[in-house]
Amino acid sequence: MNYFPVTNSTLSAAHLVQFLREKYAMTDAAECRLIRCGINDTYLITDLDRQYVFRVYSLHWRSETEILEEIRLLNHLKAHGISISYALADRKENYLQVLSAPEGERFGVLFSYAAGEKKHSYSPEIHYHIGVLMAQLHQVCQDQTLARITYTPQTLIVDALPEIAQFLPANTEEMAFMQSTATYLQQVLDSSNVREIRRGVVHLDIWFDNLNIDQQGQATIFDFDFCGNGWLALDLAYYVMQVYHLEKDEMECQMKTASFLSGYESITPISREEKRLLPMLGLSLYFFYLGVQCRRFDNWSNVFLSENYLKRFINGIVKKYWEANGLPTPV
Repeated sequence: MNYFPVTNSTLSAAHLVQFLREKYAMTDAAECRLIRCGINDTYLITDLDRQYVFRVYSLHWRSETEILEEIRLLNHLKAHGISISYALADRKENYLQVLSAPEGERFGVLFSYAAGEKKHSYSPEIHYHIGVLMAQLHQVCQDQTLARITYTPQTLIVDALPEIAQFLPANTEEMAFMQSTATYLQQVLDSSNVREIRRGVVHLDIWFDNLNIDQQGQATIFDFDFCGNGWLALDLAYYVMQVYHLEKDEMECQMKTASFLSGYESITPISREEKRLLPMLGLSLYFFYLGVQCRRFDNWSNVFLSENYLKRFINGIVKKYWEANGLPTPV
């Protein structure tokens, strides 16, 4: 029987667990459950009293080199005692698995399970500890490089606009706002004082969805899928931006943001230039992730992405963050 070609498939958890039992010498009691479909598919593996996470990358999302560089970073961070979820080698000492899916060969990696659970709202004390953890991570990553993407105004902002334009017509107010905002952000970032801006390897996606908090309030960072090279302040900007949108009470938001930054600076200082750029870098990351959503429409964002979604997102989130930071009206 000939099967019609596909662009994306979901691998069977029942068959995947058989594969993992053999590759990683797990017991016959090991179980596998799909917990998230997305750009990557995520499976929870339970083997007696131990848990793991198996990530299956979508076709052509990350190259073998990019994934191996992510694993190299994780090993480096683990060696320095940073609290992260790290990759696990199989019994032949291989980290990378190749799975023959209907659409083509997909890569898979087994990760340690991050202790604790996700929480959408933290105490100021936990924000402080996350600031400490991010600073420790940055100390290890400063001046390091990966054979992966370098995040610049071009890759964050400019490259996102054509992706967004596929779903948002040029004659809309929202697209006009994005285009004028992109010009402003480029000008600000290109004219920044780079001598006061630290560079290195960034996670680029540290927020509540990629943090588990244990009963003692200790955080573990996971999902380094977007790691790359760039200004370390990008991680700071993304986290501060997320706190703003999660904490609706203004005083609570300010207190928790200050606690996070205080925790960070208890380990390493943030320059005046880095602090000045935080709002602009946060907005740049909105461009980047909207571009990713549009680019991965066929196997991830099609359940929600539309012209109306983009208009609501830009008006209700991007513009509000622009206004909240007192930035000049783009022209």
